[in-house]
Amino acid sequence: MEVATAVFNLPNRFQIVASSLTPSLCRNTTKTLLFFAPESFKSSLGWAIVNKKPISANFYVKRRRTLCGYGVNCSKTDIENGKCGKEEFIVVNFYRFVHIEQPQEEVAKHHSFLEGRDIRGRIYVNEQGINAQYSGPSQDALAYVEWLKEDDRFSDILVQITPASSGHAFPCLKLRYKPSLVQMEGGISHLPILDPEMRAVPLDPSEWKERLQMARHSSSSVEISSSAQERQILLLDVRNGYEWDIGHFCGAQRPPVDCFRNTSFGLSDSECDCSDPLSNVNKETTDIMMYCTGGIRCDVYSTLLRQRGFQNLYTLKGGISHFLEQEGPGEDWEGNLFVFDSRLALQPSTFKPDANTHEKQKGNGLIHKLTSARCYLCGSSVLELRHRNCANLDCNFLFLCCNNCVEEFRGCCSPECTSAPRLRPVLPGHQRYEKWHVYRDSKMTDTQTV
Repeated sequence: MEVATAVFNLPNRFQIVASSLTPSLCRNTTKTLLFFAPESFKSSLGWAIVNKKPISANFYVKRRRTLCGYGVNCSKTDIENGKCGKEEFIVVNFYRFVHIEQPQEEVAKHHSFLEGRDIRGRIYVNEQGINAQYSGPSQDALAYVEWLKEDDRFSDILVQITPASSGHAFPCLKLRYKPSLVQMEGGISHLPILDPEMRAVPLDPSEWKERLQMARHSSSSVEISSSAQERQILLLDVRNGYEWDIGHFCGAQRPPVDCFRNTSFGLSDSECDCSDPLSNVNKETTDIMMYCTGGIRCDVYSTLLRQRGFQNLYTLKGGISHFLEQEGPGEDWEGNLFVFDSRLALQPSTFKPDANTHEKQKGNGLIHKLTSARCYLCGSSVLELRHRNCANLDCNFLFLCCNNCVEEFRGCCSPECTSAPRLRPVLPGHQRYEKWHVYRDSKMTDTQTV
């Protein structure tokens, strides 16, 4: 009997391999596995492999039309004849700081494994580790993760997975050696990021939530019983300002930067810098809670702050995406999460479908009351928390825009751009422009449609 493999949408996002079954598996909604089986097979306890470890599981027969493992409606006959449609696409994110002695050889090994697999995204490797964000059919995408985990250096990496309902979220695969896993002015090869003691202390989402609640209930300060000093908590968003605009932790100040490589919080020698949230902060008695999308930017930047004498540094393990998956937005998070792929923004329910939020969806855009989300052109409130690129090919500025200004300025970010020689058509709603070279040599006209 053919062995079947299926990826189920469990809360912990494990890959489950069901053995000795027909290859027509169905999506589960609980810890019980559903699949189509021969008439002779009876419902019973069985076994499965979760991350290479055997576990017991409830198997039972499902003999009616239902959702198959590919996420589409298929009958038993359709599935057995291989006509059940396309496999669902996912986006996978992970990173690991670890010494890699021969990074070029490591890159070659990864290329060899991924040959023939439908993977697109950014996978960077160097002497300090690996940083990966990619999309692909779930089978190919997760096969790469499992292959990587066979290496002891990456066996316990935190892998974060989100759906890509429109297929690939990246245009191509960039798998290569890169001097800096994260782009910062001057590079990061000189930073002690391989030393855990030099990085901030990682907090699990539950610990992070507890500290946020503690700060909120005590007016952002926590008394230490063994000391006369008052310990302050400072929430530091280590992202770009435009990311903060569509979603952030309550109480975090908007970062005054548009490119992470130019971030300079806590690095100035000036005692008074209104744009720096770490200016005049007591380095010994202030708990600095740093967060970013997936965690890597905080880990890197915390080594810089550690070198500058900041003693009490904490990061959100796995970043915002891990927090939303484990805890949901609750009272702590408001808005969307900006992501650096074609989806641009993800609503909290993407990570935790049963989360208690005040969101409502309109098409593929999230409608949410967030007072900080303002139209770049007129300053009015923006309900759809998703950026768009300027229609001027030579500008391509990323900005928030209300529907009225999209129509009035033909998808451009300024009146000047509306008269640019190379204007792309206005894209409706959530759509995003293709790579610039698609338009570079094409004939562009002033005819615009919304």
